[in-house]
Amino acid sequence: MDIILIIIAALFMLFGVIGSFLPILPGPITSWIGLLVLHFTDAIPIDKSFLIITFAIAIFIWLLDYIIPAIGTKRFGGTKYGMIGTTIGLIVGLIAPIPGGIIIGPFIGALIGELINKSDTRTATKAAFGSFIGFLTSTFIKFIVAVIYFGLYIGILWDYREALF
Repeated sequence: MDIILIIIAALFMLFGVIGSFLPILPGPITSWIGLLVLHFTDAIPIDKSFLIITFAIAIFIWLLDYIIPAIGTKRFGGTKYGMIGTTIGLIVGLIAPIPGGIIIGPFIGALIGELINKSDTRTATKAAFGSFIGFLTSTFIKFIVAVIYFGLYIGILWDYREALF
């Protein structure tokens, strides 16, 4: 049963890293669920305070994920249309077989969103840039936390490898 839980935890870890880039999956929270699943194995004791601290960090990063792009957009004069455009652009950029679509998509989406909001081209470009910078910052932070959680997972498995195998 422990091996099955370890595999499930590994899947959550991988989905957490992937979720750092997708707006649908909360990356760090998904990775934290992997740590939680690992806690339920008999061979690996994980301290509850460790789980509480990592959960608090995951929730904090999840909240920042909503605040950082908004700050970037507002700081550069953007509107809600730019933020919505960024999200749509990201999804299209992920689906479209364009090299660099994950980077170009959010910028183009924010630009189109601001132009729909009747902004002039200069203001729309500036707001799209702000939205894009906010998106990149938020994504980078989520990715770093998800990778750290994945590293913790691997470290915990390494420490208890003799009890598992």
